[in-house]
Amino acid sequence: MVADGSHAPGGMASRSRGRANAMQRFARRRSTIAFLMTVPLLAIIIGLVAYPAAYAIYLSTLNRRMTAFAGTLNFELLFESDTFWMVAFQSCFFAVTAVVLKASIGFWLAHMLHHIPDKGQRKWRGMLLVPWVIPPALSTLGWWWMFDPSYSSINWLLAVISVPEVPWLGHHWWARIAIIMVNVWIGAPFFMIMYLAALKSVPEQLYEAAMIDGASSFQRLRYVTLPMMANIISITVLFSLIVTFANYDIVRVLTNGGPRDLTHVFASYAFQVGILSGNIPRGAAVSLFMFPILALCAFFVLRSVTRRNKEQM
Repeated sequence: MVADGSHAPGGMASRSRGRANAMQRFARRRSTIAFLMTVPLLAIIIGLVAYPAAYAIYLSTLNRRMTAFAGTLNFELLFESDTFWMVAFQSCFFAVTAVVLKASIGFWLAHMLHHIPDKGQRKWRGMLLVPWVIPPALSTLGWWWMFDPSYSSINWLLAVISVPEVPWLGHHWWARIAIIMVNVWIGAPFFMIMYLAALKSVPEQLYEAAMIDGASSFQRLRYVTLPMMANIISITVLFSLIVTFANYDIVRVLTNGGPRDLTHVFASYAFQVGILSGNIPRGAAVSLFMFPILALCAFFVLRSVTRRNKEQM
């Protein structure tokens, strides 16, 4: 056995050193370190995103009692429902309108703050971030009190200037406007802080060169500010669109889908159908309709970001 050399102490030691060196080389590889650092994040994504999504797809293929496979029956019944198409319209109208308003107001606020001295800017920045910091359900309760027809403070202010009362939560279009107002009030500070950070990263030399060339304020905004902020604007809009589409608490607290289910969005309607009505497979089918819409939006936004990055390189 010793003559063979395979079981000699020296041979075993050399093999151990070889394995140790191989492990050290493996651990030093950047790709290995990067993978190990992403393992916790991957575990969270799999546990909180991938698994629930796969389980929702599985649930949507069952019958109401969840005892038999029903195929695409739940989706077919939703396509035949006028209420579902009204929910789809309301979800798209709510998300697109709210995101456009949040982006516009946030950009305006960021532009105003950018030209305030640093000492005063911190004070205003802190005050303007308050709506975003307060829990949405809590702030929505305050808005519900202001919209309530019995003691609406907004209607009281309108009466002071001789404007007729507005049925904020009693008429479906006014209720839709009320939901958008609350969402914009909560979400605009997020756009403001993101755009303010992007504005501070734009080199001042670009503005000085544009002023030397005789560019007006609007031209500096169009040809310097917006191109330099394009990627931040795209990513922020995409993130807000995903969050707004999945919004639940504002609709639940403010209108609960009323009047006549005309203010439901996908999340609140899925809760009503799946939990309150006891049809979990149908509710899962409703929630899955957000995925293709958001996936399509994400594809075009990220493609435009990638194209701009390649052009800058």
